[in-house]
Amino acid sequence: MQATVTVTPAQLPDVLLHVAVARPVFLWGAPGIGKSSLVQAFAASLGLDCVTLLGTQLAPEDLIGVPQIVDGRSRFAPPETIARDEPYCLFLDELNASAPEVQKAFYSLILDRRIGAYELPEGSVVIGAGNRATDNALARPMASALVNRMVHVHLRASADDWLKWAADHGIHPWIAGYLTQRPDHLWSAPPKVEEPFSTPRGWHMLSDALHSYGQGIDDDMLGVLAHGTLTAAHASAFRAYVKTVRHAYDLDAVLKGDAGWPRDPENRDLLYFLAETFRARLIRGLPRSKEHAPPDRRQLAYRAKTLLVELAEISLECAQLVIATGDDGAPVLPSWFLVEVSRDLPRLAAARS
Repeated sequence: MQATVTVTPAQLPDVLLHVAVARPVFLWGAPGIGKSSLVQAFAASLGLDCVTLLGTQLAPEDLIGVPQIVDGRSRFAPPETIARDEPYCLFLDELNASAPEVQKAFYSLILDRRIGAYELPEGSVVIGAGNRATDNALARPMASALVNRMVHVHLRASADDWLKWAADHGIHPWIAGYLTQRPDHLWSAPPKVEEPFSTPRGWHMLSDALHSYGQGIDDDMLGVLAHGTLTAAHASAFRAYVKTVRHAYDLDAVLKGDAGWPRDPENRDLLYFLAETFRARLIRGLPRSKEHAPPDRRQLAYRAKTLLVELAEISLECAQLVIATGDDGAPVLPSWFLVEVSRDLPRLAAARS
């Protein structure tokens, strides 16, 4: 299931507060963006225990229970994890990855809040979650009857939300600093092959590993950890970023003229990282229209052309990377700036064409 309307982690608690208390909610989202932890935090905010059932590990009898004889009649006794006296949050994780017969067993629990003779206590909430088939994750088609029993909410990763969370949860400063500069690297689409990819969960795992090693971790081991938790391109860029921290290189210092582009061949990965960061800064900082640009943005454009000249002298490839088109072939920098680059930097313009 796909949706063009999504919510961020910061928006989700308010949605759940108003919707999940009235109707069951199903939370869609890519792997590793924090669905489970957000639901658990929401339950805690209401003072409710969160009981998690993993759809991939359930059989129908795990929900319906086993039959027992009471007063000469048989009835099903649901498991004690579900049959509680006090209200709680029932979290059905990986619901759409469960077998069809398990999904059917959820029908009455989700719609009627009942299993056999047992009814969820007043004040309980039911929340399901799962990945999308397009995420290359385990997911089965959800029957229309089950789809129609829940309100569907689509969650997206948000670098701003995650960095605010990271500030209070001991995330390693290298990671916080890197994602502040490259928020677009917080998450990447799951690949079609079996290899790591970047997610908030992956960055958190990398943070834990870095804390465990301490400041003395060498560059080779840093590479092992980064490539074991992130997309290859992001891992290489993060490794270069750490080198900037350790060698006191900083893009802001380059922009101010307090430092220059690294020229040593052994720091070529560092040069690529700074060029990519420079490109991202220009995408965010250059106005779409030069005529209405404030003075500081015009100064950025003027300084950028000077830095492009200096960068092209060291590596024409890196300079070309800064002004390259996007993945769809369309320019990502303002057209007026690209025109001025073509006029003032003919060598770079020739390489671009």
